[in-house]
Amino acid sequence: MSEKVLWGILGAAKIAVRDVIPAMQSGKYSQIAAVASRNIEKARKIARELNIPTFYGSYEALLANPQIEVVYIPLPNHLHIEWATKAALANKHVLCEKPLGLNTSEIRNLIEIRNRTGVKIQEAFMVRTHPQWLAVRDLIRAGRIGRLQAISGFFSYFNIDRANIRNKPEMGGGALMDIGCYCINISRFIFDEEPQRVSALIEKDAETGIDKLTSAMLDFCGRQAVFTCATQLVPYQTMQFFGTGGRIEVEIPFNIPPAAPTRILIDDGSDLFRRNLEVIEFEAANKFSIQGDLFSKAILDNSEQAISLEDSFKNTAVIEAVFRSAQTHNWEKPEAL
Repeated sequence: MSEKVLWGILGAAKIAVRDVIPAMQSGKYSQIAAVASRNIEKARKIARELNIPTFYGSYEALLANPQIEVVYIPLPNHLHIEWATKAALANKHVLCEKPLGLNTSEIRNLIEIRNRTGVKIQEAFMVRTHPQWLAVRDLIRAGRIGRLQAISGFFSYFNIDRANIRNKPEMGGGALMDIGCYCINISRFIFDEEPQRVSALIEKDAETGIDKLTSAMLDFCGRQAVFTCATQLVPYQTMQFFGTGGRIEVEIPFNIPPAAPTRILIDDGSDLFRRNLEVIEFEAANKFSIQGDLFSKAILDNSEQAISLEDSFKNTAVIEAVFRSAQTHNWEKPEAL
């Protein structure tokens, strides 16, 4: 039997209960040993339903358990840094939902804490380690579509529930923080460099103040990435990559189904009706199971994790620059680490 890392879950968010915990329980290197909620009855219910041996009525109690090696944090955005910091200071490794921090200052402080404690801290951009995205990166690096020159992305859903945390700016809500961050992250990942400047347009919701419609252009030294994200539009998502000799389209880039195959489409541009598309299909793979096991393996081997904290700083710096550009109506340069 493979050695497994003992995980604790800080919070009872839907994504954790419905998606992440069951996925990680099927992993080779990850074992969910405890769950904590500020409502002990909720923690008890989750533990019973998901067969988790230990539950707590406070996050502090879970962090005090010396057997827990790593925690997963699915709390609301504005609580991420606080509990990632407390977990690191309790000598726990940390996998935290995105966005890890609300600004670069928070991430910079967390980098200092990581350096001081020696724990691993990773932002949960689970799409980055899914087979379809690794294949897209490899195909582009191999020159399958010539030289990559432009990236186009779109990510949207419809949510006007004023009580929902995604509609609360003080809790890190809004389109850019919730879903636009994915378009930025994937663009940086595939270009394998940082944008030198960004320009953006934001439309805010008059009642809540969140950005409900955000579009941005990222300048990668003459190559470009553009994206639109929205919280009050028809649900849709796509990422497309345009090269001098072809195009790659990722059909379901972000909400990758765990139990169904996914596809990427390669177009050589020879037929505008797209009758010559090459289709590459990937077997069903659970992005949360992959993410958890890779992080567990990095802990077991004391090896490099999939996404560094420095990468999270750079992604946050682009997000900040997008917000600034929408205010100044100028090109803005992301902050350097």
